[in-house]
Amino acid sequence: MNVLVVGSGGREHALTWALLQSPQVKQVFCAPGNGGTATQARCTNLPIGVSEFEAIAQAVTSHNINLVVVGPEVPLAQGITDVLQSQGIAVFGPSRAGAQLEASKAWAKALMLEAKVPTAASKVFQDAAAAKAYVRAQGAPIVIKADGLAAGKGVTVAATLDAAEAAIDDVFSGTFGEAGNLLVIEECLQGAEASVLALTDGKTVRPLVPAQDHKRIGEGDTGPNTGGMGAYAPAPLVTPALMERIQAEVLDPTLKALQNRGIDYRGILYAGLMITPEGEPKVIEFNCRFGDPETQVVLPLLETPLIDLLLACVEQRLDALPPLAWKPGVSACVVAASGGYPGSYEKGAAIAGIAEAEAQGANVFHAGTQQQGNELKTSGGRVLAVNCVGGDFDRAFAQAYAALEQVQFSEMYYRHDIGYQVRTAASAAPNP
Repeated sequence: MNVLVVGSGGREHALTWALLQSPQVKQVFCAPGNGGTATQARCTNLPIGVSEFEAIAQAVTSHNINLVVVGPEVPLAQGITDVLQSQGIAVFGPSRAGAQLEASKAWAKALMLEAKVPTAASKVFQDAAAAKAYVRAQGAPIVIKADGLAAGKGVTVAATLDAAEAAIDDVFSGTFGEAGNLLVIEECLQGAEASVLALTDGKTVRPLVPAQDHKRIGEGDTGPNTGGMGAYAPAPLVTPALMERIQAEVLDPTLKALQNRGIDYRGILYAGLMITPEGEPKVIEFNCRFGDPETQVVLPLLETPLIDLLLACVEQRLDALPPLAWKPGVSACVVAASGGYPGSYEKGAAIAGIAEAEAQGANVFHAGTQQQGNELKTSGGRVLAVNCVGGDFDRAFAQAYAALEQVQFSEMYYRHDIGYQVRTAASAAPNP
């Protein structure tokens, strides 16, 4: 069969790579794809933007595509699934109604309250003065969130009242466009974060192995939030007993609440969690798609063919599948970014050393890359993610960092402490 993956990031390259592991998949098309998918065997990039729904529908017909897999949240929030399904096209990804789970934090909070899903106490504001009065009454630390989609950059964990008020002004200044029309203010949860990506066909929900992301740009989890600077899986923090609680207290009630609202949700239900010092799982946010860079560590461990899982979700027969099979070992990845990210950065720098990194056994998943003739060049903030699977986290991260040292481009930046939670002190020490 032929599959179309919509998107251009590292997540989409990882999805393409995983789909092509299955003998069922003949060809993968990417719209628009990146430099990695451009050079992947049996993969073809199509010059179509993620929001060009009619052009995507035409490509499905012209290339005999059997399934569309939507990577990013933006086209899901815009209703790509609704448009394609109305034309009889099979799509993995929730409808526009379901995508509100990520597209509106206020909507998601209301759903969680209805479903009695454990989460941070919060309040929604449309006015900066009222929001500032609220934070002064609550005190710091406190979390300020733009309501809508902001590419992972609309959240501020404010350690002081001055920082909270500045974040409020930033949201209402128009920095995030329509995403900043509403503001959600939350209590600041304490603990360790974990990501649980689950598959659902609208009736059944089955989690994948848990992962842990590193959102901050700087060593030691400092500086502003990013789309993610590295990850590992399975996260030991999420024990089998805790996963049972997450299933019973978070995933199942959320799916039930969606059903109660008449929403047929087929795709990824991704819970970003805070595990409190008491071991309680609380939802920080939901996403309606595969995580990035979590996908780049979860899929290399998946033994069950990905295409089987996606089709089972689309065809509502997830409960009939046997238990998911996973490879032994652990998975680690480190993201290499353009200097200046998540602020302003330059594009067009030549990239070298990919083949050398892959020769060391690494999976190099491209994100902000573009093939220009015979040259590979940077085209985004997060440029690529280097993934390795090993027997333990020390070895997996050592291999990932060794492979990353083979890669070069101007102003390349990466954190040296990704996975510090699971590496030994010597292994996790930053390079001099």
